[in-house]
Amino acid sequence: MMANDQDSERFQSVLNVSRETIERLKIYETLLRKWNPAINLVGRNTINEIWTRHFLDSAQIWALRPASAKTWLDLGSGAGFPGLVIALLAADEVPDLQVTLVESDARKGAFLQNASREMGISVELFTERVENLEPQQADVISARALAPLSKLLGFAERHGTENTICLFSKGRSYESELTEVRKCWTFETQILPSMTDSDGKILKIGEFLRV
Repeated sequence: MMANDQDSERFQSVLNVSRETIERLKIYETLLRKWNPAINLVGRNTINEIWTRHFLDSAQIWALRPASAKTWLDLGSGAGFPGLVIALLAADEVPDLQVTLVESDARKGAFLQNASREMGISVELFTERVENLEPQQADVISARALAPLSKLLGFAERHGTENTICLFSKGRSYESELTEVRKCWTFETQILPSMTDSDGKILKIGEFLRV
């Protein structure tokens, strides 16, 4: 069952995006449904909630980026959440923003490459493990359901700079993760509510330093 007009209209009303962006997301939805049975891009119980559980959940972090950001690195991109959605928004609003996706699974990497081509957007894609990737010095680093916060900060240390902002989507365990990482790291953080998950939070982290 494809999304009805209410799904796309709600997305457009919440984020005030262009009609072209909505049409690209519809292409994205079609490709997700086509590829999902073969490579399990999203859980079967969320396939009919793509616009909320995946598109809106990813897009909500777009407004949290620094205005000066030139490069965005998405770790463990999987089906493209949030990285490919971010690249899609950037194509319309900030076309000079370079979005890089990192996904070690070759089949998912093939999907990301195909989807970006079909939607007519430009991304850089690495199909290798985050820890093996050459340092990227990204202005923004994002990740969704990839790893514990302690590991994510280690990745950010490798691929960021002293001015990098991290945007990590977390579930109800975020408090215990923050408590644990504060034993080894100092950082500034904002804890923001998720639009799509009552238990979810977005951690906006900067000035992180291992101690």
